[in-house]
Amino acid sequence: MTMNFNTTNSTFRQLLGNGLRYSVPPFQRDYSWADLEWEELWQDIEALFIEDAESAHYMGYLVLQTTNNKQFDIIDGQQRLTTLSILILAGLSFLKDMISNDVDADRNSQRLHQLKNDYIGYTDPVTLIETPILKLNRHNDKYYRNHLITLDKLPQRGLHASEHRIRKAFDWFKSKMKQRFGMEESSGQDFAQFLDDLVDKLFFTVITVNDELNAFKVFETLNARGVRLSSTDLLKNYLFSLASVDDLHDSQIKHLEERWESIITSLGNESFPEFLRVYWNSRHKLIRKTDLFKTIRKHIRNKEDAFRLVKEIELSADAYTALKDIQDSRWSEESKHLKQLTMYRVKQPFSVLLASYEKFFESDRKGFLSIVRAISILSFRYNVICNNPPNEQERFYNKIAVKIESNELKSAQSVIKSLNEIYPEDDVFRNAFIAKQLKTTDNRNKKIVRHILCEIEKVVSGVAVDENNEQFNIEHILPENPDDSWNNIEDTKVDSMTYRLGNMTLLETSSNRDAGNKSYQEKLIIYSTSSLTMTKNLPENYTKWNLNSIDNRQKQLANRATSIWKISEIS
Repeated sequence: MTMNFNTTNSTFRQLLGNGLRYSVPPFQRDYSWADLEWEELWQDIEALFIEDAESAHYMGYLVLQTTNNKQFDIIDGQQRLTTLSILILAGLSFLKDMISNDVDADRNSQRLHQLKNDYIGYTDPVTLIETPILKLNRHNDKYYRNHLITLDKLPQRGLHASEHRIRKAFDWFKSKMKQRFGMEESSGQDFAQFLDDLVDKLFFTVITVNDELNAFKVFETLNARGVRLSSTDLLKNYLFSLASVDDLHDSQIKHLEERWESIITSLGNESFPEFLRVYWNSRHKLIRKTDLFKTIRKHIRNKEDAFRLVKEIELSADAYTALKDIQDSRWSEESKHLKQLTMYRVKQPFSVLLASYEKFFESDRKGFLSIVRAISILSFRYNVICNNPPNEQERFYNKIAVKIESNELKSAQSVIKSLNEIYPEDDVFRNAFIAKQLKTTDNRNKKIVRHILCEIEKVVSGVAVDENNEQFNIEHILPENPDDSWNNIEDTKVDSMTYRLGNMTLLETSSNRDAGNKSYQEKLIIYSTSSLTMTKNLPENYTKWNLNSIDNRQKQLANRATSIWKISEIS
């Protein structure tokens, strides 16, 4: 499908002119800006009016949807446009106060009328009904239209939280106007000049799309502040428009909104589109990120579908966030393996984990734990050590997730057995481990190396070592910055040898500092006093340290690792 959208740069004046109208879709988020955002915007605006100021201020992206290039739905940018409208209305209210106080009243009345027509909207002279340039969502528009635009006294009781924010924003900007312009004879003229300049100094990159599918594609590729949430709002608008097609009772819409808020709250900082894709791929054929919205729109066509989907994703959001949070109270032994997946930075298995949670967590807790453990081991073999391509893995996990969902895989054991297809066999894993380098200047690699060495130490000594224990450090036997005592090793080979797993061991932190860049013979004395068996044994196993020593030791570690990271059910 071709991407149908236009991109232009427009000043705020251009956006407001030529009879154009803008609407926030009914179910879009309520107004949410507060002091921090108002202050930031006001400082940016004031900076445009100082000596040697920039000629313009960039306000970011606006994503608009239209079929006629006259009326636009605001898909992204409603918070900025609403705030600018409130700011202008606050200034107009300030003009009205000057008129009431008989400060240049006639001229200020003319200014008020003209500025309101230009930047807020047209008032019918017969009915006095406002036709505003901007229409807000279903929770905010009534307050905005009936109280702000009319410049009447603002009610403060019985308001939604977002209506309170609109009122507070109005009061906040009005106080700034009073501070800036005062109540002098020239204040009205100064304000009018300020506003006339401002609408030319603020500019946006405007992306105009012809349907919500293209809007979603824009969100998938656009890297701008607030975009992640806007793609979420886009889906919400689509689902709620389906849900409200038969003029649902307000209580039903409220129930749906409560469910939606529950989903957003449950996900917290997790990306909604990322979660939604995992949810979808845990039940349906694999879809690419860019096809997510198109596919959902194709499958969800009516009110019943929309209600069902919201109900399902509410339940799945709870499970998904738990799988991402090792501190979640429902976990016991699972947390260790979930933590490992986070450390490995592996995302592909989450469709299977989600499907497995929903299928087995309540009915077969032990089986669910076995699946989580098996996936952690497979990820270590496949991703961390063998460095295999993740694309094939994602397709593979999707197939398993769909089989769990469709009840083709009825038991935890059958799920684990099905992992065999991409499970690296012992010889493949061992050979990859023998050659493995992990550059510990990378934080993820450093954690993985500690993890590997702690697990091997536990097998060698029978004593568990906490990999988060700061009493132990990773010791590079051939140092990262060797001194002259290591001149038997060519400079060109140092890098390739230093970060081999065979060149690394665990050592007490204080001893690690002492060892530093010392010669191998000096280090052996330090190693012999270590409480860690794998390190203490180095002096008797290796009298000198070179490429052969690293190769031999890495082979021994590989043999240990092959038996530690092993799924016995499929081997």
